[in-house]
Amino acid sequence: MLSFLVRRLALSLVTLFLLSVMVFLGGQVLPGNVGRAILGPFADQRAVDALNHTLGVDRPLLVQYGTWIWNFLQGDMGTSYIFRAPVAPFVLDALGNSMKLALVAFVLVVPIGILGGVIAALNLNRPLDRIISLGGLSVTVLPEFVTGIILILIFGVWLRWLPIAAAWPKGAGFFTQLYYLILPSLPLFLVLFGYIARMARSGMIEALDSDYTRTAVLKGLPWRTVIWRHVLRNALLPTITVIATQTGYLIGGLVVIETLFRYQGIGSLIFTAARGKDFPMLEAGILTIGIVYAVATLAADFLYSVLNPRIRLGAEQ
Repeated sequence: MLSFLVRRLALSLVTLFLLSVMVFLGGQVLPGNVGRAILGPFADQRAVDALNHTLGVDRPLLVQYGTWIWNFLQGDMGTSYIFRAPVAPFVLDALGNSMKLALVAFVLVVPIGILGGVIAALNLNRPLDRIISLGGLSVTVLPEFVTGIILILIFGVWLRWLPIAAAWPKGAGFFTQLYYLILPSLPLFLVLFGYIARMARSGMIEALDSDYTRTAVLKGLPWRTVIWRHVLRNALLPTITVIATQTGYLIGGLVVIETLFRYQGIGSLIFTAARGKDFPMLEAGILTIGIVYAVATLAADFLYSVLNPRIRLGAEQ
């Protein structure tokens, strides 16, 4: 188990290193001069050159990357070109907000998605199976901004049950924040429900058709015991992987949702940084999302290996 986890951790670190290189180089190839972008098009060239020298963007790329990644590892994410302040507080606050929204969506979609897939598999080729499968697939293919606008019109404008903006009052408590996050989380629920339900349904059908399930039934075990002890544990393994891979999306892929609902999360922060050529903010935001994604994937690998020792043994061999 230890060697398996060490190998997975090493792979995650290599992936993060490659991501950091790509993010840094991506920021360098964007058009525009940093000093000129900050001081404006009519600024004196000597002032622009002096600012570039102060920011260190006129140094060789290798030196810039080494300085940036070393400072990042020590918790210094740099200084924002837009806000003229350290980047770390902005990124951490935005990440915390995105995690709140992702957690609400996660708590809603995971149990309901798995339950939907299990019910569909147990009613294979019946009307209930078709309703869940086709309904989940239909809402999954709809873009978030379409479902978001529809939900705003229904629950925010017409029924007036939920606020159309996710900006809660300052000092709001837990339940008030939750109230403001329900509507933005619903488009995420609709996007992910189809994926999770489909994987759970597929895993259940395969497990129900397996030899160990038939053996358990022939032993005379109650159907409920067969489902809980022999089917669900094996059926949900692929679903765990899907859930883990969607965690990165829930944290970092919220640009549309956060913009639509005026929510100050990491997605909207990266979008603002990209528009303003705020490279320190952009690089720190993307790399932070990469770290969250790597941690979620590592946790999924660990859980997957615990539930299915064959995977762990195969990797070790």
